Amino acid sequence: MRVALTGATGFLGLRLVRELLCVHDSLTILAHAGSGCALGRITRFMELSGAPDALVEALPGRLHVVETDLSRPLLGLAPAEYRRLADELDVIWHSAGNINLDDDLASLRRTNVDGTRHVLELAAAGAGRPLVHHIGTAFVGGARRDGVVYEDELDDRHGFENNYERSKYEAEVLVRDWSRRHGRPVVVMRPSVLVTDMPPHPELPPHPLRFLARIVEASLPGGGSAEGEPPPEHRPVVRLAGHPLGHLNLMPVEHAAAVMVRLAGLPPSGGADVYHVVHDHDVASTVLTALVERIAPVRVRLVDSRPDDPAPLEAAVDLYPGFTPYLSHRRRFDDTRVRSLLGPLPSGIRVGLDYLVDGVAPRTASTTGAP
Repeated sequence: MRVALTGATGFLGLRLVRELLCVHDSLTILAHAGSGCALGRITRFMELSGAPDALVEALPGRLHVVETDLSRPLLGLAPAEYRRLADELDVIWHSAGNINLDDDLASLRRTNVDGTRHVLELAAAGAGRPLVHHIGTAFVGGARRDGVVYEDELDDRHGFENNYERSKYEAEVLVRDWSRRHGRPVVVMRPSVLVTDMPPHPELPPHPLRFLARIVEASLPGGGSAEGEPPPEHRPVVRLAGHPLGHLNLMPVEHAAAVMVRLAGLPPSGGADVYHVVHDHDVASTVLTALVERIAPVRVRLVDSRPDDPAPLEAAVDLYPGFTPYLSHRRRFDDTRVRSLLGPLPSGIRVGLDYLVDGVAPRTASTTGAP
């Protein structure tokens, strides 16, 4: 079976490579042209994540890298090369995407919508009618902040919290419309916010919550270093709009990749099979505010709405407005279909404050104790 994967050097994609190599002899990596050596980046991830030496040594023979541009027709390939690629594939995993919540909509659509359209065109052109596995997001549920979001739901009546959500909604609409028009099965995986406790490393994709540390580094003298920090009672108060009972689903990325590959092993229904790939417990908004307090010498207070007179650090938070609404979310992502097919999926990982600190900013003398 010939399996292709886009986004293989991304935060999720690297974990998918590792999981897919457990069930397939080889993978075709559709790497972004000009982004650097995909094989080298995957190899380095395997080394840093403790993969067996035998797996690392076998990568050059098991990975076939094809440089592409998902934003262009024919993926930027010559027609003959494109036809050859399309005809040899049995499965296409589409994991590539722009995950910058606050990017402009045109840029997000270019990657997330046009890129998805071009992957679907590749699948339609293939003589083997390859099965498409599309990595979406649970946040196509939009700006509804309470209640339950079900796996089959897909509408825009609630609006969206940010441009990223809108672009991923539009991409999933494309996928499901394509499935109906062509009478082809597709599998849509909708993860929640993906996280890890693997310490950050300059050769790895950044943690999705890394922006919290960047805010601190950009806004506080010394980047929030321990030197000269005031005692807790004298730290400045940062007001963030949020709900005191808010909660957010954070899914360990390693567990998400494993669940996705298990779901991919199930026979498709013939239409669009949509799965929420979410954790078995949510994380309280207060844990996320405590994370900020671990990273920075500040005290965080949740308030009903954005302050009219923001302090410098509060203004810096406003540079990332796509995330802060999630501090007010109290909704739940239903994953009944996944649990009915695979059974309970406890990861054994409690996503708590220490877990998040390890993945966002490794604990040092300044982060080992709660404020």
